[in-house]
Amino acid sequence: MTYIDILHTKIGYKIITSTMLIFTFCMLTAGCDLIEYHPYDGNIDGPTQVNATNIARIHALCDHKDTIRFILMGDTQRWYDETEDFVNHVNQRNDIDFVIHGGDISDFGMKKEFLWIHDIMDDLHVPYVAIIGNHDILGCGDKIFEQLYGNQNYSFIVNRIKFLCLSTNALEYDYSHPIPDFNYIQSELADSCNYDRTVIAMHAPPFSEQFNSNANQEFGYFVRRFPGILCCLHAHNHTARIANLYDDGILYYGCDNIKKKSYFLFTITPDGYEYEQVYF
Repeated sequence: MTYIDILHTKIGYKIITSTMLIFTFCMLTAGCDLIEYHPYDGNIDGPTQVNATNIARIHALCDHKDTIRFILMGDTQRWYDETEDFVNHVNQRNDIDFVIHGGDISDFGMKKEFLWIHDIMDDLHVPYVAIIGNHDILGCGDKIFEQLYGNQNYSFIVNRIKFLCLSTNALEYDYSHPIPDFNYIQSELADSCNYDRTVIAMHAPPFSEQFNSNANQEFGYFVRRFPGILCCLHAHNHTARIANLYDDGILYYGCDNIKKKSYFLFTITPDGYEYEQVYF
């Protein structure tokens, strides 16, 4: 190789290297629409605090009603078509006040999964609230959930009925977090002058592998203390079931995953409640 060849090679290398550096810089500064830096990017650029927004809508829809009808569904995970079918089905009804998503919105805790499901669920003609599931904690999914939906533990009262929504996914935190959070549960009990009846909703039920086994009995004790406890709701098992977990007469309703295209419909009247499993 001659000196001229070597010189051309060095010049060519410098040109290629400079071009690559400029391209990389442009890619990194062009914004999130061009490149997603990491599948577990935790910054939400879009809707936030969806639960609080929709709870306000629930109050506007239900506060004047004697009878409330709501749906329990869950475990949408990677079943986007079925979730869209669910939304289309519910939108054809005119007798539903709101929907509770029982958790496992995502499969791998990725931001895109949360946003895809929310984009579908946001087409509902009625408001919905979401509970955090164990899959929603994977990666930085819990941080995404908190930005998109709000606190992992929350409640709302409609016509003096408290809906208490709890995080029960202890295993995903390796028991390092207080789950269930009994301090929060006690604080909700202290507010008992503002409601007469209670519905408790969660993702993983007591005695499941996600639930803190050391807290099973204590949780049952607190459930029984809530005024007018009607029932407890959960998802997680991917199979519909109704169980009297503590032999105390309080029933725990677990819904199918959305792939099975069914949900539980609850009707709460001044005299009690009824339920049915609906297929779509």
